[in-house]
Amino acid sequence: MARLLRPVELDFTTSAPVRLVFSATLAAPPSAVYRSLAVEVGSLPAWFTPVASAVPSGDGAGRTVRLRGGIAFEETILASEPDVRYAYRVDSTNAPGITALAEEWALSPAGKGTRLRWTMAADGAAPLRLGLRLAGPGVGLSFRDAVRRLDRRLTPARRPSPGTVR
Repeated sequence: MARLLRPVELDFTTSAPVRLVFSATLAAPPSAVYRSLAVEVGSLPAWFTPVASAVPSGDGAGRTVRLRGGIAFEETILASEPDVRYAYRVDSTNAPGITALAEEWALSPAGKGTRLRWTMAADGAAPLRLGLRLAGPGVGLSFRDAVRRLDRRLTPARRPSPGTVR
């Protein structure tokens, strides 16, 4: 059964009791990365494997996201700045123990590619806070795997240099 969470704003991503922050560099340009995050919402399961489905809601003002295993989130978009930032908060979920949750994906140019920073900000009961902190390394691994998959989707295969054996 879905429960309503405390509505938070974008500043929660810098002030939450639990913040998991991960970053990586992709070869794909910020415009392509942003498009995958904010425009092609339905592509999320193809590169972020814990996600079973993601669909826009509220005429694009939100999303409905379902994870493998049955956890579901109803989200409101907090920031959608092309090539710079995409952020949202969770308004309701069936996940136990969470009282507030927001995420921010920050993009910046890195040569021809993108530096991507993902912040998951949460609040909840003490056991949830501890559990999230302990889960940090696993969440980081999932993030790195997702970034590799996303970059492969967005970066066309390069032809070998002349004289290179494949």
